[in-house]
Amino acid sequence: MTARLTGKARTTALASLKGWKKVPKRDAIAKRFRFADFNQAWGFMTRVALAAEKADHHPEWSNVYNRVEITLSTHDAGGLSAKDVALAKFIDSIA
Repeated sequence: MTARLTGKARTTALASLKGWKKVPKRDAIAKRFRFADFNQAWGFMTRVALAAEKADHHPEWSNVYNRVEITLSTHDAGGLSAKDVALAKFIDSIA
């Protein structure tokens, strides 16, 4: 089971992320991405999906044309974990 981030480790991890917001009433983070068109948005989602599958850590997300909204939380940890931070950093690196 994955450990939930708490205390200073949580504060430090969240401070390392840019543009990710806490989700109200959940122990989760979310971010919205906008691309030039559907093709770019879908390509981005494909790259995220491949990395998520490899890490066995899958995002909650939605796509409408050129917009992608992603929420990260580790369900077996009951909230945010290092897996979420790592995936968020990867997502930001390819956005």
